[in-house]
Amino acid sequence: MRYLAAKTAREAAEALAAEAGVTRVLAGGTDVLVQMKAGLVEPDLVVDIKKIPGIATITPEAGGFRVGAAVPNSVLGEHEGVRTLWPGVVEGANLIGSTQVQGRCTMAGNLCNASPAGDAVPGLVAANAVARIAGPDGERDCPVADIPAGPGKTTLKKGEVITSILLPARPARASDAYLRFIPRTEMDIAVASAAVSLELNADGTVKAARVVLGAVAPTVVVADAAGKALVGTKLDDDTLAKMAAACEAVCRPIDDKRGTVAFRTKTAGTLAKRAALIAYARAGGSK
Repeated sequence: MRYLAAKTAREAAEALAAEAGVTRVLAGGTDVLVQMKAGLVEPDLVVDIKKIPGIATITPEAGGFRVGAAVPNSVLGEHEGVRTLWPGVVEGANLIGSTQVQGRCTMAGNLCNASPAGDAVPGLVAANAVARIAGPDGERDCPVADIPAGPGKTTLKKGEVITSILLPARPARASDAYLRFIPRTEMDIAVASAAVSLELNADGTVKAARVVLGAVAPTVVVADAAGKALVGTKLDDDTLAKMAAACEAVCRPIDDKRGTVAFRTKTAGTLAKRAALIAYARAGGSK
């Protein structure tokens, strides 16, 4: 196995593209190193991206924030600007692992690990976040929603690596929330999860809504009908019931020892309702 501490994104991309064998990108390492230790993967090349200038920083951009791919989630959780603008995104990222893991793990790494239950991903998708990707042919921007392709699979091409994620600007009367269900009290993998992002009109009705579910399909699911059900309302009980039903309708979970299809489906709708109410209150709505 060869190890490369890339000094630029271009160097990382070219090295990954040129390697004929198995490659892995190292940022926090909380997935890659565990997989290597367990013998699940034996890379021919590991490219460390932490030394690339700016890749471990959070910078304001166009009213939002650009989060470097190597920014630890503990740093993200302490950033007042990001917490204020996108609290649900931070909630999801800060649920990954223990305190020690939080000091290393990253949102970009959670995205690229491509677990359907990844806690950082639903919030990013609900936020319409955009990943900046470096490749052998240069840079491109891609919505985070278009990156997961299935368990352990992404749409990234050979040689491509995410260098940052842009959390966009949003109006004053807007906010988000993320919730998950786990069998234990902490440090577990989501059985079902939901992220909701809302924008409100001046009268407190919902102007726009985006509902995203995790751990109930091979990738995160954008529940378009659920979001549309909230628009024009103040989240009355009938509206929330319709939204939950719309969430349940798009679930495609599996049965396993951690949860049945029926349980995951019902739980996803319930979590979406609760997350919507939290996001609504955060956005300044009152019932």
